[in-house]
Amino acid sequence: MRFRRPQVAFGFLLASLIVAQFALGNKKEKLSPSSGMSDQQRALHALNRLTFGPRPGDVDRVLAIGVDRWIDEQLHPGKIDDSALDARLAPYRTLRMSTREIAETFPPPQVIRAVEQGKQSLPSDPMKRAVYEAQLERMEVKQEKKAEESNNSDGHGQSGKLSDDESARRRDARMTAEAKAEELLDLPPDQRMKAFLKMSPEDQRALASSLRGNRRDDFTDGMTPQQREMLQAVNNPQTVVDQELISGKLLRATYSERQLQEVMTDFWFNHFNVFIGKGADHYLLTSYERDVIRPNALGKFEDLLKATAQSPAMLFYLDNWLSVGPNSDVADGIPRRAGKQWRKRYNQTNPTGKQAKGKRNGLNENYGRELMELHTLGVNGGYTQKDVTEVAKVFTGWTLKQPRQGGGFTFEERMHEPGDKIVLGHRVKSNGEKEGMEVLHLLAHHPSTAKFICTKLAVRFVSDNPPPALVSRMTQTFLKKDGNISEVLKTMLKSPEFWSADAYRAKVKTPLEFVVSALRASGADIQDPLPVARQLQNLGMPLYGMQPPTGYSAKADAWVNSAALLGRMNFSLALTSGKLKGTQVDLARLLGNSSSADRSEKLAALENNLLAGDVSKQTHQTIEARLDDPAGTTRKTDDNTQTGVIAGLLLGSPEFQRR
Repeated sequence: MRFRRPQVAFGFLLASLIVAQFALGNKKEKLSPSSGMSDQQRALHALNRLTFGPRPGDVDRVLAIGVDRWIDEQLHPGKIDDSALDARLAPYRTLRMSTREIAETFPPPQVIRAVEQGKQSLPSDPMKRAVYEAQLERMEVKQEKKAEESNNSDGHGQSGKLSDDESARRRDARMTAEAKAEELLDLPPDQRMKAFLKMSPEDQRALASSLRGNRRDDFTDGMTPQQREMLQAVNNPQTVVDQELISGKLLRATYSERQLQEVMTDFWFNHFNVFIGKGADHYLLTSYERDVIRPNALGKFEDLLKATAQSPAMLFYLDNWLSVGPNSDVADGIPRRAGKQWRKRYNQTNPTGKQAKGKRNGLNENYGRELMELHTLGVNGGYTQKDVTEVAKVFTGWTLKQPRQGGGFTFEERMHEPGDKIVLGHRVKSNGEKEGMEVLHLLAHHPSTAKFICTKLAVRFVSDNPPPALVSRMTQTFLKKDGNISEVLKTMLKSPEFWSADAYRAKVKTPLEFVVSALRASGADIQDPLPVARQLQNLGMPLYGMQPPTGYSAKADAWVNSAALLGRMNFSLALTSGKLKGTQVDLARLLGNSSSADRSEKLAALENNLLAGDVSKQTHQTIEARLDDPAGTTRKTDDNTQTGVIAGLLLGSPEFQRR
């Protein structure tokens, strides 16, 4: 987003102020057990830590029923009505589909290739068929282009560059598609879709590719969710799946009444991170978050650990589905008839571009290592490289059925390493798939796991450097209560450290927390979440976009620098100035009961409504001085624009950056 130079300069000034206050706050962070919070601060603190941020009126609602009762409600999300969110999510059909349904409706290249080779038939449904035919045409064009490039790479042509004739052909096709789109706009939505379906696959894809921004919105106006998805899928099926998953996460974080469950879902997804950009995980993540993470977010850790271990998304991400025991039936040295089809399967090229070899020494240690280092014990949890290798052997045979076509978990005995294994000094007797369950149970109940998980929870909810005494009490609860996550949270929420005055606004928001809290605080109405998602990418935190298994950091030092904080300021101003596409903020509602045109009164009203009136003198004076500056742009604007600028500056303030 671009703003006039005076606002940008002021953004730098306020960003510098934020950095300075962050540094000051970190030095003062003591987290003494004594509580010095007022009732209103307790309510605000609970909302800031256990939700993605308070909405207008939330503090009063929590005060009315009591902080403790509100917390208890959040710990039991099944009792909370979330029908309003369900209505917002209704258009995103993939969020309710099984992985196989997603792959059939929005086919990946492997499915299209199977159709091309005659191994799979085209669907009978006209809209699904249009998607398949467009992808077949697209594949054919790619193959022709590849052949042409190969012919031109003999030293007489320029490989990779389009000829003048090809450039002219594409330009004409684009102009024709745009003209056709304008022509179809005059038709009612159903007739528009019928006319589209009668076009050739090449013309369909050209028209779908030409739909951008407002043109796309106009063309799809009045269509059903299925029709809109199909139009996008004609151009690229995978983007429908990705974008609906991303949209669903943003809408849930912003509008769900089950806020603690959503916060914990985000926490556990980050803990058991899977990268959306790896091959089949584009299709596997929807079920992973919906069926594995969210239902177990407040349950027992062992249940969550087992669910992630058998999740197709995790098995594919860390390549465990390709792991073969060195002495298994599938390994070399076994009769060819027993292992031939498996060798063919595991010698394929995986999505990382590296050859996944299913030959001798085909043991893959990725999952075994991350299971202990990141998921359970922690890097200093007492395991050795020998343990990593033994755990990797335990999980050989934990594989997938056709992952790119939506297949699920299966155990394949012929891939499994035979014999006993020794893990952390414990003998795991040869027992097939049950070996893995035994190791997961062992790790879930290990004291190092309890401490590691409780430390991460305390970092997320209390402090970047949580008090050892608090972590110790949470760890004891974890071990006594069989890893019950809700019980561990209760111990934390009843602790004096959580309610310490030093803990109040001591945590710096991650980009996701900041963006969603701004949407919630401003009462924003999101019609299209994707521009918001692009802002998160600009701020360095693309959703599902962390490639290493470590996940995103919850600590301030990963996010605090002048450039990043200026980006946050620009987002805030774009949001409240109506420059964020697909999202609207009702500024009159944001002002509440104040209808005064006086800038100082507007500032006071917005401070109260956006920050519960808890603004430092330094921040207030900095913004007020800007408003009173004769050269300031806010003195020359109408009331609505002025309100938007003030609101944007407050959302970018040091106080709002913290939770």
